[in-house]
Amino acid sequence: MRELGGSASVAEQEDKVAALLNLSEQEVSEIHRGNRTKLSYRLAWARNYLKRVGLLENSSRGVWALTAKGKAVPKLDSAKVKREVQALDREQAEKDKPTDAAPSETRWEDEALDTIKQIPPKAFETLCQRLLRESGFIQVQITGQSGDGGIDGRGVVRVGGVLSFHVIFQCKRYKDTVSASVIRDFRGAMVGRADKGLLITTGTFTRDARAEAQRDGAPPLDLIDGEELVQKLKDLRLGIEVIPRVIEDVNVNKEWFNTL
Repeated sequence: MRELGGSASVAEQEDKVAALLNLSEQEVSEIHRGNRTKLSYRLAWARNYLKRVGLLENSSRGVWALTAKGKAVPKLDSAKVKREVQALDREQAEKDKPTDAAPSETRWEDEALDTIKQIPPKAFETLCQRLLRESGFIQVQITGQSGDGGIDGRGVVRVGGVLSFHVIFQCKRYKDTVSASVIRDFRGAMVGRADKGLLITTGTFTRDARAEAQRDGAPPLDLIDGEELVQKLKDLRLGIEVIPRVIEDVNVNKEWFNTL
């Protein structure tokens, strides 16, 4: 987090940790459960622990940052952090309150992705078309044909009501990771046909694939992996319902009763 300037997205954290630990592509891509890698799963636990002891905070936009306390800590004592979290768990158990201690083994993200992976390919293209329309794209068309270089559709996105960019997109219902070769093939099909390229997958992108998408000297491509896909569906309320819960804080005003 310090090397990233004190704040970072989850994807930036994963890339930095993989580099610091010198992890291989196989280690980075190893699946823990569903669509989640072991690296992502373990970092989620780490962030949760550091947040609970006041060293990290996160915004609604998915950006994590060091708190003032986190910036002041010269060196992290992982054993101490674990003891502090365990103490917090005991306190919560004594108060008979549910704990938000850990990322659940069964996540709504995994359930959503498992559901999407079961729908027909044509339905997945329709889902991506609806997603782009709801996100502000216009003239979104599904054009997928064999021999079309993997292009599944095209659309236009307007910026500020002034500028327009023609975008082609590819929908990949992958269970595993998307490699750099897929990115190169898609870029080859895109050049000369659109201003931007967008690749949407239910899987994940390898580190090399993400690097290839932003390679210097080549048209940049935007990537949406499975985790980002279901989060966008949730934000747009497309097939994912968010049921708000109201929690009441009830206090007894003893002084009021004494005035009767």
